[in-house]
Amino acid sequence: MRYVYGIHAVDSLLRQNARAVQRLLLQAGRNDKRINGLLELAQNQGVTVLREPRAGLDKLVSGRHQGAVAEVASSADVHAASNLWNEAQLLQAVEDKDGALLILVLDGVTDPHNLGACLRSADAAGVDAVVVPKDNSADITEVVRKVACGAAEVVPFVRVTNISRTLQALQARGVWLFGTDGEAEKSLYDSDLTISLALVLGAEGKGMRRLTREQCDFLMRLPMAGSVSSLNVSVAAGIFLFEAVRQRACVAANDSGFV
Repeated sequence: MRYVYGIHAVDSLLRQNARAVQRLLLQAGRNDKRINGLLELAQNQGVTVLREPRAGLDKLVSGRHQGAVAEVASSADVHAASNLWNEAQLLQAVEDKDGALLILVLDGVTDPHNLGACLRSADAAGVDAVVVPKDNSADITEVVRKVACGAAEVVPFVRVTNISRTLQALQARGVWLFGTDGEAEKSLYDSDLTISLALVLGAEGKGMRRLTREQCDFLMRLPMAGSVSSLNVSVAAGIFLFEAVRQRACVAANDSGFV
């Protein structure tokens, strides 16, 4: 038996793939707006709902469940809805996209909390896909879903066998590769992020692998004014992504005649 827990993660699962949920366990005695919202959603989807004391929920999961735990069969595919893509689906989406692409590539991010936070920022920034290598990278887990607050169920997530080959395929389709490097000469704020691009961030501490770095068309750094030399990868991802969002919004406003 597997469990998905947390208000946002359970809500997203019920909306995206309620058939995977065998039972929804809600904390006894809690009747606040968020819990009642899950109760109503589950009932509308035909999902069995049980009330359990907090101590019982605490025994089921090790994380902070917020009074909501969805029980899922071990064989069930909670992503049947399905935002899990393969490389072919990614490249087809790139070819079909009308307008500038924004893709996030995480080269060896192994911490599930960081992956979850990156997915949450990616969803908020409207990225077209998040790409990770199959080896030496965190996968979608219960912890990732919890941290992502629903983004893990909706953001296109692509695990590829050969990250170098995938990056080459993106370049061949007009996607520019922007790598992040603290030693880069060019600042984030001096970079044109309005074109179709894949933002490439490296692993915690190590940064991008050498081959990945060499494949990038551009390298850019985040100006650091304080005593620390770098930021957590999920924080950096959010800053880089939303600078791209800001620049694109400015271009759209200018094209519409607004300044």
